[in-house]
Formats: sequence, C-alpha cells, structure tokens
Amino acid sequence: MTVSPVKAADERPTEETGPAEPSVGPGVLKRLAASWPRRATIRTDMNRVSSPEAYDPELLDYPVHLLPFAEHPAFLAASEEKRRQVNTLAWIAYNERVIAAEEYVANPTFEKLAHGVFPGVDRYEVKEAVQQSHVDEVWHTYMHMIAMQRTREARAIGSEPDYVQPVTNRALYELAGQASEQWEKDLLYLLWTAVGEISINAFLDLLGDDRTIQPLHTLIARLHARDEAAHGPILAELMKEIYPRLNKRQQEFFIQHLPTAVTTFGAEDYELWPQILRFAGIPRVTEIIEDTRRQPGGDLMLTDFRTVHRLVQELEIEDRVDFDFRVLRAGGSR
Repeated sequence: MTVSPVKAADERPTEETGPAEPSVGPGVLKRLAASWPRRATIRTDMNRVSSPEAYDPELLDYPVHLLPFAEHPAFLAASEEKRRQVNTLAWIAYNERVIAAEEYVANPTFEKLAHGVFPGVDRYEVKEAVQQSHVDEVWHTYMHMIAMQRTREARAIGSEPDYVQPVTNRALYELAGQASEQWEKDLLYLLWTAVGEISINAFLDLLGDDRTIQPLHTLIARLHARDEAAHGPILAELMKEIYPRLNKRQQEFFIQHLPTAVTTFGAEDYELWPQILRFAGIPRVTEIIEDTRRQPGGDLMLTDFRTVHRLVQELEIEDRVDFDFRVLRAGGSR
C-alpha cells in the first residue's frame, strides 16, 4: 500500500493546531486491546453464527417499523406475499449495506491508520487496537454473508435486485471524486469511518432487541454491536489524537464535511427502496416513495448521533460544526 501521509512535509501543523504531545489516553487503548481475546466475537462466538438456531418461517426477517413506508396505504394494500418479500429483501439489502461499508470504507481506513497515513497513530498501543478492529471488521463481513446466505436458502430466493451501493458510500465517493489532493480523500474516508463506527450501535441495538425477527438476525446484530462498543471508543480516542495534529487547512476541511458524514449515515436510501418495491411487484411505487419522503423526518433512518455530538464537544469544535444536534431523538430511529 502506498503511504500518503495526511500531514505532508510542506504542511506541518503550526502551534495553533494544538500540542505535539500524545493526547490519546494510552490506558484506554491498552484496556480495549487487552480485553479483545475475551470480548471479540470472532474469538468467542463463531460457533453460534455458523450453527444458529432453527429458522422459523413465520417470523419476519427485518423489523417492519424500520420500513419507512410500512404504514402507507398502497403498501398495506399489497398482498401479504409481496409485503413479506419486501421484508426479506430489506434484510438482505441491510446486510449488503453493512458489507459495503466495511469493505469499501472501514477496511481501507483501518489500512490507512495501520500504515501511518494519519499523524499521531504510530505508537504500539494504537497500532494494536487498530489491527484488532480491522480483524473484527473482516469478520463482520463474513457474519453478514452467512446471514444472507441462510436467508436465501430458507426463503428459496432465486433472484434479487441489483442493489445499489448504500447512500453513505455514494456520498463519500462523490466527494472523494471531487477532491484534488490525496489528503482530502484520506480525511473523508477517516471521517466517514469515525462517524459510522461511533454511531452504528444506535441502529444495531434496534435489530438486536427486536423479537419479531429471526433469532439469527438478532444474534448477528447483537454480536456486531458488541464489537462496535469497543470500536466506537477506539475511533473516538484516535480522533482526539489525530485532529489536533492536523494543520489548519485540514481541520477546516474536516469540520466542513462532518455534517455531510452525519446526515448521509442517518439517511434513508431512496434509490434502494424503489428497487426493492418494484422487484417485489408492489404497485404505485412512485406515490409510496414521494409520500414517505414528505413525512416529517422522512429522509432520516437514524437520528441518534449523541456519540458524535460528544466527540465534537471533546474536540472543542461544536461552535464551528454546521449541524444542529438538538434534532436528535432518543430511540435512534423511527
């Protein structure tokens, strides 16, 4: 991998960018790294994933309340068979979204962190936590692959839509494509990964606590959430190390794009949902989507970004970030 440090030789931080001394609490990272053999799901729960409970054909695959159009009359008027097909495809699409986020955003970022692209992450305790997190992310992809394949077999799914890349990835690719310098691309990937890792448990908990869906599906969400409960603090600590060491131009870039990272991570994907509805043969798709988007909060799937808000406060940039964290709702999602 080619190393292209964010802190380029001609862009050294000045005194106004913060202290040069390490700001990450090494004790936090050491404790998280030391606990990895005991808490990482790849070390403790592989058998539960590969040999799960029996599949119950009567249970749903995805929580109905997470379908943004679940109460739309046109959707409710469709046959139960078609609505259940939408439900199953929504579960598979969710897993595809997770895998795309891991493979195309989180994993490349962890590689950048491991290879010294960002300043202040060259100490052993940092590298150890980064490598452990990277292993976890690859394992998560495998977990979600297993869950999708089991669903396809159990539901006898022979064909599916060609799912679009998730809205979070599409927004990142667009901004990265507009970036003129490599450090801008690197910071965008770091920002998207940090927001995702710090925030994802708000959504995973909604799946992990749901008793209307398949036991394996709740298990996958709970195991994923357990790992992310460590990744969130790790990324938060890393950001508290990296951000003060960025130069002024890089800090301004980070602050400028943070609101986009937050809103796209929480966004409903209105390119994906029409694909699924049309594939399942649901009538009046355009009407369903347009009506759903017009509802208050219709563009948001996730609204619980308290963890990001806390990080923004700890970085002491809240008054410079153009995002109103007061819109957050308890409960994480509709």
